[in-house]
Amino acid sequence: MSRKLEGKVAVVTGGSAGIGLGIAKQFAAEGALVYITGRRQGELDAAVAAIGNGAVAVQADASKLADLDKLYDVIKKANRQIDILVLNAGFYEFMKFGEITEEHFDKTYNTNVRGLLFGFQKALPILRDGASIILTGSIAASKGIPTMSVYSSTKAAIRNLVRSWIIDTKERGFRINVLSPGHTLTPGLSGLIPAEAYEGIAGTIPLGRMGTPEDMGKTALFLASDDSAYITGVEIHVDGGVAQY
Repeated sequence: MSRKLEGKVAVVTGGSAGIGLGIAKQFAAEGALVYITGRRQGELDAAVAAIGNGAVAVQADASKLADLDKLYDVIKKANRQIDILVLNAGFYEFMKFGEITEEHFDKTYNTNVRGLLFGFQKALPILRDGASIILTGSIAASKGIPTMSVYSSTKAAIRNLVRSWIIDTKERGFRINVLSPGHTLTPGLSGLIPAEAYEGIAGTIPLGRMGTPEDMGKTALFLASDDSAYITGVEIHVDGGVAQY
């Protein structure tokens, strides 16, 4: 049986850990050549070994436009075009309203919105017509979460950008969709929430458990493949149902 992404070239920003790594692994397992980015070389090296199938790592900060240029130059020099672009790199931290700093605001928006927007725009010359573009959103875009108002607003911005982009790029035939995770077991989450709190969080989720990077990777694979050939402009919540109440 042929693999769903055989011969495809995929880019996953923030692909060295967590959700991005889960997505990259799924893509490679289905035959894609995957380029990943991340800020720490050690994590990138470990991720490439875990992903396999000739994965390529480019050390880059998704909030820096020069680093985005570096990423796409690597792909151009290899004479490749991108079939699947996953703009997943993100930043979040807790910050209570009334104490929000300019640094917090700028760092969150520079990564989650500015970097995502230019990550897509700068890829246009090497994106294949009909490419699948997947943007990592969050249930925070549609739920109020204490101390995460800035982060939540960036994810709401992503959701609305897609509504315009499917029209702006319709002559290219792109499919552009948002994958919005719920509470997901990642290294980033463990840095913010103690493990002993996980059981309580799982109790608030209709399916009774937290998500995994593998859960996110399977949904991203659906959006990347021809299985979703007639789907564009949508947001898919991968959250065990928690965003629905």
